[in-house]
Amino acid sequence: MELHTGPSIAGEINLAIGGMTCASCVARVEKALKAVPGVVSANVNLATERAVVAGVVGSSDPAADLGVALVAAVERIGYEARAVREGADELALEERARALERYERRRVVAALLLAAPLVMPMLAMLGGRRLLLPGAVQFALATPVQFWLGARFYRAGWKALASGAANMDVLVALGTSAAYALSVWELATHGPDGAPLYFEASAVVIALVLLGRWLETRARRSAADAVHRLRSLLPLCAHLDRSGQQIDVPVMAVGEGEVVAVLPGERVPVDGVVLDGYSELDESLVTGESLPVAAGPGSRVIGGSLNGSGLIRLTTSAAAASGTLARITRLVEHAQATKAPIQRLVDQVAAVFVPAVLLIAVGTGAGWWLSGASLERGLLTAVAVLVIACPCALGLATPAALVAGIGAAARAGILIRDAEVLEHAARIRLVLFDKTGTLTVGHPRLFELHDFDPAGDSPRPGKLAIAAALQRGSEHPLARAVLSAATDAGVAAPSAAELRAAPGRGIRGRIGVWDYALGSPRYLHELGVPLGPAEEWAAGAARAGRAVALLAVIGPAARVIAGLAFADDPRPTAAAAVARLREAGIASVLVTGDHAASAWVLARAIGINRVHAGVLPEDKLRLVTELSATEGAVAMVGDGINDAPALAAADLGIAMGSGTDVAIAAAGISLARNDPLAVADSIEVARRTRSKIRTNLMFASIYNLAGIPLAAAGFLSPMVAGLAMALSSLSVVTNALLLARWRPRR
Repeated sequence: MELHTGPSIAGEINLAIGGMTCASCVARVEKALKAVPGVVSANVNLATERAVVAGVVGSSDPAADLGVALVAAVERIGYEARAVREGADELALEERARALERYERRRVVAALLLAAPLVMPMLAMLGGRRLLLPGAVQFALATPVQFWLGARFYRAGWKALASGAANMDVLVALGTSAAYALSVWELATHGPDGAPLYFEASAVVIALVLLGRWLETRARRSAADAVHRLRSLLPLCAHLDRSGQQIDVPVMAVGEGEVVAVLPGERVPVDGVVLDGYSELDESLVTGESLPVAAGPGSRVIGGSLNGSGLIRLTTSAAAASGTLARITRLVEHAQATKAPIQRLVDQVAAVFVPAVLLIAVGTGAGWWLSGASLERGLLTAVAVLVIACPCALGLATPAALVAGIGAAARAGILIRDAEVLEHAARIRLVLFDKTGTLTVGHPRLFELHDFDPAGDSPRPGKLAIAAALQRGSEHPLARAVLSAATDAGVAAPSAAELRAAPGRGIRGRIGVWDYALGSPRYLHELGVPLGPAEEWAAGAARAGRAVALLAVIGPAARVIAGLAFADDPRPTAAAAVARLREAGIASVLVTGDHAASAWVLARAIGINRVHAGVLPEDKLRLVTELSATEGAVAMVGDGINDAPALAAADLGIAMGSGTDVAIAAAGISLARNDPLAVADSIEVARRTRSKIRTNLMFASIYNLAGIPLAAAGFLSPMVAGLAMALSSLSVVTNALLLARWRPRR
């Protein structure tokens, strides 16, 4: 068998597990995986039928060696396992799952058709009519259901018992075999017209269990639909431009640095930078952003985006397997395959639940028989206990809700690293926001150019041209704002000579016969330039939250000729995000390295009343730790390298879509769009998911706790118990699937 490493995260192997039916199956598979030498941790998820195993071994090909051992360990205890890699393996598994679903559907139909005639007499009795099938006919209908369609329960149950454990298959096999054997005994000893037969109990239970499992499989596939939709966003081929000729190649064959053409109406196959052409791109399925984004030469585009009406050519910045969409898909898969802390407790309970049920069933049957009831009545009561006690609903309660919640979040551009992060997000009471790039656009613009020398040698446009000449070639954000303003005004910047920069303070240079300087008031003071009225203007602009630079002539006639004020505008949704958090009972705090005046201007504009300004990266980390200890669970929202320590230390770190790789790696949640409202959305979907988990666990627990005593008391027949068991599992999954309808509020 050829094995491949799991692609999700370095050091992990992703396994597809087949044959699991309940929480006790999950516990057995996890136990087998953890027993393999070299395994550090193993998480098995019933809803996704995946296992994520982290391990360290010392061979030349450690992942392959460990993968072989893991697959063998799972197969020894009666389950199927395959190591999975992205691309072909994923597509093959999806096709195999669809084929298996079609096969199971045919078996369900066959079981229901064979069991239906056995139920007809019972339904007729409810209508006051007596209708009995001959015993031989009942035997003929029930036998293929028991030993052909029900053979899977015997195989899986035997493997479970052989490995020293028990699962739902053991319960079904024992319960239905008891009912079937009792019926055969009665038929053989009393004849077709003798004592009552119970073939309908065994056949209907098997049919209903098969139906329930098929419905669960369909529901689980719907819950995991987010991953399939993400993967399907990439087209099968790309139009590659090689040596002036356009050829179509598989998307996975496109490398970095190649030129790809994207026709109108097609999806962008890979991440890249537009080389030529103009269009608009719909990135909603990748980022959650509903409005189309304009794209032209130099624009960055995301693989999976839908191209609009224009033809564009782009230079690829990454291969499809390592692009944005692939990273998002891996992140969602990894999150869905992990386990919430509450689920670990459920698994521990389920591991001892099935053996306990077997003892209860034996005790129930013996108790009825010893109390004077017939052997048949004791056996049927024991069968009902076995069937209704299956912990399917308990095993699906948490993973089904997690898969649905994480999938719904991914469709809205909210990427959750793992299930534990989701649980932390639901407890948040305080959100710390970084300022620049998080609550603001992050790109300063020239807000005002104040002329202090209107009668001087240069009119106002000339002063903008002078400032642009001094800033040409600089990558500083304020320099880019000056150059952008000059371009927008149609001002041509002259050439500047003898440029000398003073890092963090300003720059000076010669333009024509004049020497000029552009920088902070302190810098001009160092150059001996009298500030005059510019000093008061600069102080007022700073109080209003503006960054300030002064343009001056230096030399014998030194004077300030213009003042430049810059503004970093709040993001359009920043105020709405703070209001949404307040509605949810969550306070917002602004934490920034900027000066206090600028921070308070922004805070008042968007409705924040707590500010920590002039904060260094280590101070942010200390602040997160202190607030978490005194005010409850704290979330940190940021986008820069300086935010990474605080993002990692917070109960929940949220990285904006514009964030650096370091910030995103340190965060528990990454936002695919630069929208503060997505912070409120993240917490909302987390709370809804937690609520679904608790509701599901309540349903499952009530079902099992109430069902077992009712069955033991003789109030439930095996057939009714089988129907109730199937409906309970289906109700839990259906309740979880309601999360898939969640959409961000706007």
